Amino acid sequence: MRGKKVANLCSVMLILFMCLTLEDVLAEPRIAVLDFELKDVTLAPRSPAEISRTASIKPMLENELRQSGYELVSIPEDAQLQATAGVGYLFDHADVAAQLGDKYGADYVIIGRLHKPSFLFFYLMAHLVDVKKEALAGEYLYEVKGGEKKLVVQGVEGIAEKITKTLGAAK
Repeated sequence: MRGKKVANLCSVMLILFMCLTLEDVLAEPRIAVLDFELKDVTLAPRSPAEISRTASIKPMLENELRQSGYELVSIPEDAQLQATAGVGYLFDHADVAAQLGDKYGADYVIIGRLHKPSFLFFYLMAHLVDVKKEALAGEYLYEVKGGEKKLVVQGVEGIAEKITKTLGAAK
């Protein structure tokens, strides 16, 4: 009789373990989106309109990712600034971005840039960093010709779609 109780208890524990493991496998990754930085190399850099446009990208991308079912992790602006050794540092150093994401419980960190080489077009750029591997998991580029808000929204949607494909393939 006692052996049967132990066997039943072991069966229940095994089922619970399998459920917890399955939940971990099926859970969507936790993503932190850092503030996008502006790299404006035009003759009139850092105009208020470009600064405003750049600041609008992070919330748009977070909204797209949230609608896709991802859990977002918030990293305070001061922590991001503290980890940055200068403009472009986190964009170029996936390991440091990963360490920052790890402090806040993220599985992935997205570092973005609005690169404006001309008045006629700009590039939305994003790096997806795998926190556990401390390595780049994806690089995304979307060219936007013109400055209309709907074109920026399309660019953000395009990047979010590419990120979703990368994360889907990683499962």
